[in-house]
Amino acid sequence: MSTDLSTVNRPISQANGLPNAHYTDDTVFREESEAVLFANWAGLAVAADVPEPGDAKPISFLGLPMLLIRDKDGVVRVFQNTCRHRGMILVSEPRKIEGAIRCPYHSWCYSTKGDLVATPHVGGPGQNAHPDMDKSTLGLIEMRSHVWRDVVFINVSGTAAPFEEVHAELIARWSEFDQPMYHGGTDSKFELSVKTNYKLAVENYCESYHLPWVHPGLNSYSRLEDHYNIAEKGKYSGQGTLVYRQFEGDGGKRFPDFAGLSDKWDEGAEYITVYPNVLLGAQRDHAFAIVLEPKAVDHTVEHIHLYYAAPEVDAEMRAKNTSLWKEVFEEDIFVVEGMQQGRMGPGFDGGRFSPAMDGPTHCYHAWVADQIVSYRQARDHAAE
Repeated sequence: MSTDLSTVNRPISQANGLPNAHYTDDTVFREESEAVLFANWAGLAVAADVPEPGDAKPISFLGLPMLLIRDKDGVVRVFQNTCRHRGMILVSEPRKIEGAIRCPYHSWCYSTKGDLVATPHVGGPGQNAHPDMDKSTLGLIEMRSHVWRDVVFINVSGTAAPFEEVHAELIARWSEFDQPMYHGGTDSKFELSVKTNYKLAVENYCESYHLPWVHPGLNSYSRLEDHYNIAEKGKYSGQGTLVYRQFEGDGGKRFPDFAGLSDKWDEGAEYITVYPNVLLGAQRDHAFAIVLEPKAVDHTVEHIHLYYAAPEVDAEMRAKNTSLWKEVFEEDIFVVEGMQQGRMGPGFDGGRFSPAMDGPTHCYHAWVADQIVSYRQARDHAAE
């Protein structure tokens, strides 16, 4: 099934959104996964998932078995979680790697840097080497990865330009936050499982148009008119507020600020999607990252993590802050699930965009459409 994307990349006043099939059809979802999620820098996890050397976490990314690991030197890496011998899964649950990564099938062993270091009995009983088995060529398959703002991005296809090049504009935009930030720990992360396509979670996060009706509490002090669109056509879009209100605990206590920020951030904050599936928030006193895990065409798990400017902050305030953000993000669930259900309506043509309010969402749709069109062109050229 090949969808018609010709109306998506028109000027916003004339454009339609992505066709229904991009939210409901498994065949289209597979093509889109190749073109959008595999061909670009997609979010997989956060480095805080493996905080210490030797920590390893298996992750399935659209059916691909991945192993997130912090090697013995503290470098975060992503490998295919597959033994090079007979394809056995190496690590089945999060754990600390003591020594080497050992395959449970035939005990082939790999270092935390992916090198094959032991092949017991490979040349026969008691013979741990064989002239036709060159260990130097049989290390784990490493995925291209890059860590920015603690998010671990991967490029499955291996064809994307370097992350720093692809996202140079956004890195420059938030250069003031290029400083240490610290994950709040177990009380500063949570997951939301939602019955929706991951793109609908992106679309909802991109814009502030829905605030008065979906987030009345938030809108009571950060009103719709206090927000602005971030809609430069490129690799990201989102929204910002001019009236960010710092979190306060008992007696007016506040979290420490990130150091050296300009006046813009005294009462400003920005909420940006790094295409295709990472949602980031930047504020003077804390930050967050949301990695959208596409489980199926109509199922997404949102992994939310909160960060602070100091390694230790008030525990009670931290837990309450997490609770408040969870409440805000839970308010969006009925919206993204409702849009998913609405995409089953056969007469829906992708919808229209408000030129004043929907710029960030239109930018995302146009970018997704561009990725798919380019993928189809390359595929058709290769088939000629």
